Amino acid sequence: MIVAGLVFAALAALLHVYIFWMESLAWDGPQARKTFGVPTSEREATRAFAFNQGFYNLFLAIATLLGIVVTATGAAAVGLTLVLTGTGSMLAAALVLLLSSPDKRRAAVTQGFLPLLAVVATVIGLLV
Repeated sequence: MIVAGLVFAALAALLHVYIFWMESLAWDGPQARKTFGVPTSEREATRAFAFNQGFYNLFLAIATLLGIVVTATGAAAVGLTLVLTGTGSMLAAALVLLLSSPDKRRAAVTQGFLPLLAVVATVIGLLV
Protein backbone atom coordinates (compact mmCIF):
# COMPACT_ATOMS: atom_id res chain seq x y z
CA MET A 1 0.00 0.00 0.00
CA ILE A 2 2.95 2.33 0.55
CA VAL A 3 3.75 2.17 -3.17
CA ALA A 4 0.12 3.00 -4.04
CA GLY A 5 0.26 5.90 -1.58
CA LEU A 6 3.43 7.20 -3.23
CA VAL A 7 1.86 6.94 -6.69
CA PHE A 8 -1.22 8.87 -5.54
CA ALA A 9 1.06 11.38 -3.81
CA ALA A 10 3.04 11.91 -7.03
CA LEU A 11 -0.17 12.46 -8.99
CA ALA A 12 -1.41 14.91 -6.34
CA ALA A 13 1.90 16.77 -6.50
CA LEU A 14 1.73 17.00 -10.29
CA LEU A 15 -1.82 18.36 -10.08
CA HIS A 16 -0.63 21.00 -7.60
CA VAL A 17 2.26 21.96 -9.90
CA TYR A 18 -0.34 22.47 -12.64
CA ILE A 19 -2.45 24.59 -10.28
CA PHE A 20 0.70 26.61 -9.47
CA TRP A 21 1.26 27.18 -13.17
CA MET A 22 -2.30 28.42 -13.73
CA GLU A 23 -2.39 30.65 -10.64
CA SER A 24 1.12 32.09 -10.70
CA LEU A 25 2.26 32.03 -14.31
CA ALA A 26 -0.84 31.86 -16.52
CA TRP A 27 -3.44 33.81 -14.54
CA ASP A 28 -4.56 35.70 -17.66
CA GLY A 29 -4.55 32.63 -19.89
CA PRO A 30 -7.64 30.88 -21.23
CA GLN A 31 -7.25 27.75 -19.09
CA ALA A 32 -7.01 29.73 -15.84
CA ARG A 33 -9.97 31.88 -16.87
CA LYS A 34 -12.01 28.76 -17.63
CA THR A 35 -10.93 26.91 -14.48
CA PHE A 36 -11.29 29.71 -11.94
CA GLY A 37 -14.00 31.77 -13.61
CA VAL A 38 -12.59 35.10 -12.48
CA PRO A 39 -14.24 37.91 -14.44
CA THR A 40 -11.96 40.12 -16.51
CA SER A 41 -12.87 43.07 -14.29
CA GLU A 42 -11.49 41.24 -11.21
CA ARG A 43 -8.44 39.59 -12.75
CA GLU A 44 -5.99 42.39 -11.97
CA ALA A 45 -7.30 42.79 -8.42
CA THR A 46 -6.86 39.06 -7.72
CA ARG A 47 -3.50 38.60 -9.48
CA ALA A 48 -1.30 39.00 -6.38
CA PHE A 49 -3.53 36.71 -4.33
CA ALA A 50 -3.49 34.04 -7.05
CA PHE A 51 0.29 34.41 -7.49
CA ASN A 52 0.85 33.80 -3.77
CA GLN A 53 -1.63 30.92 -3.62
CA GLY A 54 0.04 29.30 -6.61
CA PHE A 55 3.35 29.23 -4.80
CA TYR A 56 1.65 27.68 -1.77
CA ASN A 57 0.52 24.86 -4.07
CA LEU A 58 4.01 24.54 -5.53
CA PHE A 59 5.63 24.27 -2.10
CA LEU A 60 3.22 21.50 -1.07
CA ALA A 61 4.06 19.67 -4.29
CA ILE A 62 7.80 20.08 -3.68
CA ALA A 63 7.53 18.71 -0.13
CA THR A 64 5.54 15.75 -1.41
CA LEU A 65 7.92 14.99 -4.29
CA LEU A 66 10.92 15.36 -1.98
CA GLY A 67 9.27 12.91 0.40
CA ILE A 68 8.83 10.39 -2.41
CA VAL A 69 12.51 10.71 -3.37
CA VAL A 70 13.68 10.42 0.24
CA THR A 71 11.47 7.36 0.76
CA ALA A 72 12.88 5.76 -2.39
CA THR A 73 16.43 6.28 -1.12
CA GLY A 74 15.67 4.28 2.02
CA ALA A 75 14.86 6.91 4.64
CA ALA A 76 11.22 5.89 4.96
CA ALA A 77 10.49 7.68 8.25
CA VAL A 78 11.61 11.07 6.94
CA GLY A 79 10.26 10.53 3.44
CA LEU A 80 6.81 9.37 4.48
CA THR A 81 6.60 12.20 6.99
CA LEU A 82 7.16 14.66 4.15
CA VAL A 83 4.67 12.84 1.91
CA LEU A 84 1.98 12.87 4.61
CA THR A 85 2.71 16.50 5.49
CA GLY A 86 2.39 17.57 1.85
CA THR A 87 -0.64 15.49 0.93
CA GLY A 88 -2.31 16.03 4.31
CA SER A 89 -1.99 19.79 3.83
CA MET A 90 -3.40 19.50 0.30
CA LEU A 91 -6.33 17.52 1.69
CA ALA A 92 -6.88 19.99 4.54
CA ALA A 93 -6.88 22.91 2.09
CA ALA A 94 -9.47 21.12 -0.04
CA LEU A 95 -11.65 20.58 3.03
CA VAL A 96 -11.36 24.26 3.96
CA LEU A 97 -12.43 25.21 0.44
CA LEU A 98 -15.36 22.78 0.54
CA LEU A 99 -16.59 23.94 3.94
CA SER A 100 -16.05 27.66 3.37
CA SER A 101 -17.37 27.78 -0.21
CA PRO A 102 -19.83 24.95 -0.92
CA ASP A 103 -20.37 26.41 -4.40
CA LYS A 104 -16.76 25.41 -5.16
CA ARG A 105 -17.44 21.74 -4.38
CA ARG A 106 -16.10 20.54 -7.75
CA ALA A 107 -12.80 22.41 -7.26
CA ALA A 108 -12.47 21.11 -3.71
CA VAL A 109 -13.04 17.52 -4.79
CA THR A 110 -10.61 17.89 -7.69
CA GLN A 111 -7.99 19.39 -5.39
CA GLY A 112 -8.51 16.89 -2.58
CA PHE A 113 -9.27 13.51 -4.15
CA LEU A 114 -5.71 12.42 -5.00
CA PRO A 115 -4.29 13.66 -1.68
CA LEU A 116 -7.06 11.75 0.13
CA LEU A 117 -6.12 8.55 -1.70
CA ALA A 118 -2.44 9.18 -0.94
CA VAL A 119 -3.04 9.73 2.77
CA VAL A 120 -5.34 6.72 3.13
CA ALA A 121 -3.08 4.34 1.18
CA THR A 122 0.06 5.53 2.97
CA VAL A 123 -1.47 5.26 6.44
CA ILE A 124 -2.86 1.78 5.68
CA GLY A 125 0.57 0.79 4.38
CA LEU A 126 2.17 1.98 7.59
CA LEU A 127 -0.33 0.10 9.75
CA VAL A 128 -0.05 -3.29 8.05
